[in-house]
Amino acid sequence: MPEIGDQLRETRMRNRIDIADVEAATKIRAKYLRALENEEWDLLPGPTFVKTFLRTYADYLGLDARNLVEEYRARYERPAAQELTPFGTNLGGRRARPRRPVFAPWMAVLVGIVALVAALYALGTWGDDPEEEAQRPASTPQPAADPSDEGRKERKRKRDPKPKVARLQIQPTGPVSVCLENAAGEPLIGNLTLDAGQDSETFRSKRFRVSFGTGAAVMRVGGREYDVSDDAPIGYEIRPGRRPRALPEEERPTCDG
Repeated sequence: MPEIGDQLRETRMRNRIDIADVEAATKIRAKYLRALENEEWDLLPGPTFVKTFLRTYADYLGLDARNLVEEYRARYERPAAQELTPFGTNLGGRRARPRRPVFAPWMAVLVGIVALVAALYALGTWGDDPEEEAQRPASTPQPAADPSDEGRKERKRKRDPKPKVARLQIQPTGPVSVCLENAAGEPLIGNLTLDAGQDSETFRSKRFRVSFGTGAAVMRVGGREYDVSDDAPIGYEIRPGRRPRALPEEERPTCDG
């Protein structure tokens, strides 16, 4: 069976397609396209984007993208760490002992200060002379609160509620691969390539993490629009009432499940 890169290169050259035309159509940088054709996987951002770029490039050339991705997985992808080490393994062979609470010296000092203050307060209260207490002037009555002030504060609270849930819609402006996860880490868009006009539904969650293979998309967050950076691949974290925050590469979602 021909190598993955050879299939891509030979199909492109057989159809007399320039690498610049592929870059313009797929929004994948030319250096990444050449890396795919040369099987220089280390030049690509990571296994997730290798598979996404490979799927997009193969679809553009009319090849069987699914078979190429499976072939890449079988040849080059290493098993995940959780597949190698069973969950719950006790490596040391010993059961961890629960830590006993430590009663620090400063806590004893704090308890002594509280006890002393309580004693002084009790002495001051019990030492009051009833006659002196009767001769003390009555406290000056405080002015009643203005109902209009309370009304204004209440209206302000109702007018400016803090959002508890973020609303997100992805609006592609060209071919773009998207991985979107909600606050629970569940994939909402699992490494799908969307084209211009294929707007996603409006998702709601306390938090989102999303990654884009190209910059051909707009994020609509709570009624505001934010362009995806052209410095793709890139990932963002989205929270209620905040601007999308760019994520470092190791924190971007992969939707590999």
